[in-house]
Amino acid sequence: MGRLTCLQASINEWRGSDTDKDRIAGAAKQAKCAIKEAAGRALGDAKLTADGKSDKVEGKIQNAIGGLKDALKK
Repeated sequence: MGRLTCLQASINEWRGSDTDKDRIAGAAKQAKCAIKEAAGRALGDAKLTADGKSDKVEGKIQNAIGGLKDALKK
């Protein structure tokens, strides 16, 4: 749980900056899903592992959309 607390602190710090919300949410989703995927592997749960992988892809896409929005703002 220490990693999640650290992640939440980072997210709260980013929220105070001008970083686009899509990038923040995407990065958070990627981190959360990496943990979900690792837990699935550790527990031998193929469905949990697959869910973590697919959710991580969603996070990458959301992060990329945020990056595109940032680039268009400039």
